[in-house]
Amino acid sequence: MSWGSQTSADRDPNGIVIFGGTASTSLADKICSYLELKRGRATVGRFPDNETLVKLEEDVRGKDCFVVQSTCPPVNDNLMELLIFIDCLRRASAKRITAVIPYYGYARQDRKSEGRTPITAKLVANMLTKAGLNRVVAMNLHADQIQGFFDIPVDHLTAAPVLAQHFLDRHLRDAVLVSPDVGNIKFGSDFASRIGGELAVIHKRRLSGDSIAAVTIIGNVKGKTVMMFDDMITTAGTVSEAAKLVRQHGAVSIYVAATHAVFAGQALDRLQEAQFNEIVVTDTIPAGAEAVKRLPNLTVLSVASLVGEAIRRIHEHRSVSALFC
Repeated sequence: MSWGSQTSADRDPNGIVIFGGTASTSLADKICSYLELKRGRATVGRFPDNETLVKLEEDVRGKDCFVVQSTCPPVNDNLMELLIFIDCLRRASAKRITAVIPYYGYARQDRKSEGRTPITAKLVANMLTKAGLNRVVAMNLHADQIQGFFDIPVDHLTAAPVLAQHFLDRHLRDAVLVSPDVGNIKFGSDFASRIGGELAVIHKRRLSGDSIAAVTIIGNVKGKTVMMFDDMITTAGTVSEAAKLVRQHGAVSIYVAATHAVFAGQALDRLQEAQFNEIVVTDTIPAGAEAVKRLPNLTVLSVASLVGEAIRRIHEHRSVSALFC
């Protein structure tokens, strides 16, 4: 998929530097390849007491700097590394610092669900801004309102074009788009408009933090190819229960796709047992060797060109909104 091209002569390679944190080194390399740039040189190490040290290995004074770092598990370690990276760039006199956060940890703690609990997604936004951040590029935030937690510009990208194109290339017949829960209708509706086909919704009941009971399905899946889309797969409780329900209602094949492959807890066991025809995720989070080994039906798509194009447009002070479509 392409969002436009530009020769290296049209760019200012001396004015932009892209660094990759330890959680997103591979993605940062792919982004740099798309932009025909070399990744910024920096060393990330650990002291004997496990404190993180970031040292820049090149001059960034007056440069437009981007740090690609997902705050995925281990969330606290990766978040702290990003904060230190930002502080390091600020103290090295970078002109502008943009955090490219493909996966934003703590995003699900975006409101007080009960008394005497924090809104940690806002706390993280405050910490990043206070560290010296000027701009954020994020991918499929769990809640759109998190953009408002920042008092700096936020470019909220979606992996929908990448995922949708993959399934359009599959030419699947008799497809129905199933939203695995009511709260995900907007995400599922977006895919339905991109791919075509009917939309069905599953009503679920949460039994515990990692246990879901799919109750009923609104829509017809009998004899259909079911495609389920979600912003993330964490413990896989939602999608595995949804798979059981649509099979009971006559689905002939089931595909599941998500932007973020968190794969925590019993996720791999549940995904194996669910026997999906295909599990499609992106590289906002490294899938991990264990997931690749245990899930032969796993496909990992890259969002590097999408993120790379956003970085280029930001650097050149051009509109990023075209990438939201």
